[in-house]
Amino acid sequence: MSAVLIRDIESKDYLSVASVWHEAFVPLTDEALITACKKMEGDSRYRIFVAEVDGKVVGFVSTVEALAINLPDGYIKVNSLAVLPKFRRRGIGKMLMAYVEELAKERGSSLVELASGFQRTEAHEFYERLGYQKTSFRFNKRI
Repeated sequence: MSAVLIRDIESKDYLSVASVWHEAFVPLTDEALITACKKMEGDSRYRIFVAEVDGKVVGFVSTVEALAINLPDGYIKVNSLAVLPKFRRRGIGKMLMAYVEELAKERGSSLVELASGFQRTEAHEFYERLGYQKTSFRFNKRI
């Protein structure tokens, strides 16, 4: 496999990230994804990193830096991680997560956390292989 470059997202990458999203997650319009990326671009707490192979975006991870009463040094929450199916099992997801962990260390954060849908059992195995532990259920309510 060619070398993998992990870098910050650029506006020219938005549609490529949308393509990766469509392969991994529930439907989302390109316009909605682009709007979200633009909003994140203006807030330094949010970061999106892309994995590029031969000039093509093949994966991405999006994060947000947050504080919590029990984590005064803050934490990094992974909002989404995806790699195109034909590039999976090549270490790209692991590289993206390592990049996030380095960001957390640089920022002095004490934790990296994420949520993953019940049905994504392969993703759960992936995260556990990287040393992540299942510690809770996640709840949400659409308003």
